[in-house]
Amino acid sequence: MIFDYETLRCIWWGFLGLLLIGFAVSGGYDLGVGVLLPYLGKTDDERRVIINASAPTWEGNQVWLITAGGALFAAWPIAYAVAFSSLYVALFLTLFALWLRPLGFDYRSKMPNQQWRDYWDKALFIGGFVPALIFGVAFGNLLKGIPFHLESDMRMSYLGDFWGLLNLFSLIAGVVSLFMLTMHGAVFLQLKTEGAIQERAKKAVVLATSVTLAAFALAGLWVTRLEGYHVTSVIHENGVSNPLAKFVKRGEGLWLDNYQHIPALWAIPVLVFVAGGLTIWLSKKDQPGWAFISSASAIAGIILTAAVSMFPFLIPSNISLNSSLTIWDASSSHKTLQIMFWATVIFLPMVLLYTRWVFKVLRGKVTVQQIQQQPYHFY
Repeated sequence: MIFDYETLRCIWWGFLGLLLIGFAVSGGYDLGVGVLLPYLGKTDDERRVIINASAPTWEGNQVWLITAGGALFAAWPIAYAVAFSSLYVALFLTLFALWLRPLGFDYRSKMPNQQWRDYWDKALFIGGFVPALIFGVAFGNLLKGIPFHLESDMRMSYLGDFWGLLNLFSLIAGVVSLFMLTMHGAVFLQLKTEGAIQERAKKAVVLATSVTLAAFALAGLWVTRLEGYHVTSVIHENGVSNPLAKFVKRGEGLWLDNYQHIPALWAIPVLVFVAGGLTIWLSKKDQPGWAFISSASAIAGIILTAAVSMFPFLIPSNISLNSSLTIWDASSSHKTLQIMFWATVIFLPMVLLYTRWVFKVLRGKVTVQQIQQQPYHFY
């Protein structure tokens, strides 16, 4: 065995975070483009330009989300079961919205009828808006805790409902998610378009980034007063997975514990504000390539801020504290994590190389003139 059980659990926590960041950075700008479609595209040709900017790559970008779900299922099956049971309605709405995206991309321009195209434009907007919002709402509820408890045989009971997920703090987290992906989509459109669309995208970058940073700051201040979670019993990092073999307490400000023990971690939320400011500055300086990197850094910082705050918790329970799931007591077996590790070491670089190759091949801009030369049944 190259890695012990504790190390593999930490590695897979890192892999899960990497996959979520990979989706937010790659698939995130696709969602942001969908949100911006009805606002930046004033004519049918302009909307076709916006759609053609992201349509060739959106399917490949979904690999990150699918892989993240698969990794959660394989590495922490109990957490997967709790998440998909307690957040079932929200995740179903997300899935339904994501279904609209391939339909919108494939069918929008099959007919020249403007009403037909307007319907699919609305579908693409919903397909970007709903997932971007719900992903943030889900993270907000994780920070507040999910109302579930585990029986001794690991049967899970969920005592909440969909409307309970729409609390004020989680909606603020949803605003952070929605506007950070909109920011990323606006930077992407500034990079891939010209003329009027590019100018509108620059203004959208400033607005979306400003709202993102303001909402992130508000959520951060709220977290200082929010009840967090802390394991009070001995943690057996190499022990057999059993979520009920620990004691957990809840108290105001406990989500800041990791930052207090390791002050260097404060660099992560600081990175969000620095990268956000750079995104606005670089966008105004007509440097969308660098702005894309800085907006991606801001997104990574936001996700890592939440992850570091919650570590080692995956899904805390706010009605049965000891049922809370951590990376130490909800994971698969040592052997399973080891096999998955080597599979990831082999295939993840392939995904990264493929993604780099696709972006290199499709690095050119999309213009109205190019769109007008295409038959109506293309994007």
